[in-house]
Amino acid sequence: MTAQIDTLPSTQSKVNNATPDHINQKIERETEARINTFKRKDPEAVKQRISELEREWDTERVLEVNMASLALASSIMALTVNKKWAYFSGAVSVFMLQHALQGWCPPLPLIRRMGVRTMSEINLEKQALKDLLKDEHYPI
Repeated sequence: MTAQIDTLPSTQSKVNNATPDHINQKIERETEARINTFKRKDPEAVKQRISELEREWDTERVLEVNMASLALASSIMALTVNKKWAYFSGAVSVFMLQHALQGWCPPLPLIRRMGVRTMSEINLEKQALKDLLKDEHYPI
């Protein structure tokens, strides 16, 4: 069992590992462009952006909410309309387990194409903006 657990991707890297490189690179370029934009803005704008980043939903949260909503809806449908809806609820649960262990599930490519970032990617932008505030051009 230990050997199998050691081969699972780390929580920090599983989404990036399961996302095609061109999508990861697009997200990275967009993040860099946003950071460069804020180099020319006043400290208040930078602080406001940091505040926005504190509330940004990451891939895990988006997946959890979507999959839980689908599982709940299909469970209700199984109870009220047709028991076969329970299969859909079971499939959603399997996909969530697969994502938790391997970092991939069917909706992940779509979510990443939409630009939803991992918590690490959000934190990179946040740290870069905090570093701007520490810079000599911005008195804190």
